[in-house]
Amino acid sequence: RVAVTMREHAARNPAAWFHGKPITLAEHQASRPICEPLRLLDCCQESDGGVALVVTSTDRARRLRQPPAVIAAAAQGSAGDQQQMTSYYRADIARLTEVELVARQLWAQSGLTPADIQTAVIYDHFTPLVLMQLEAYGFCDRGAAPQFVREGQIGLGGRLPVNTHGGQ
Repeated sequence: RVAVTMREHAARNPAAWFHGKPITLAEHQASRPICEPLRLLDCCQESDGGVALVVTSTDRARRLRQPPAVIAAAAQGSAGDQQQMTSYYRADIARLTEVELVARQLWAQSGLTPADIQTAVIYDHFTPLVLMQLEAYGFCDRGAAPQFVREGQIGLGGRLPVNTHGGQ
């Protein structure tokens, strides 16, 4: 359902690789297995690229053509048991303690809570990691992400639309 939702969002975005190409749950389930439990459509396509972020004062940003996006907080983190991107040897591989650390920092700096957030951009290189991040950032309780997604909460009409640009 994560893959189907991200493709639905991409299908609406003229700048997305998969513009006009949504998938159904049946198409996802019919895609070839890669490595249990992942199917081809659970994996992002090869993605090379770059990102630039221009930061300026709020005063100057207000004078520009586009409305400003004000940064409320910024954080990064890694866990003591983190190995590269995924730590297969930690006690609980379904928990992203490094993301939990970042979440605590972001919520403390910004004064916001998960309930204040209207949409999220979440790294979706493999669909199961979206579930773990939803939980780590506190958008749902531990173990509740599958139901959160199943109920359509990450879609455009849901509680927390995720990757409305289409993701990876």
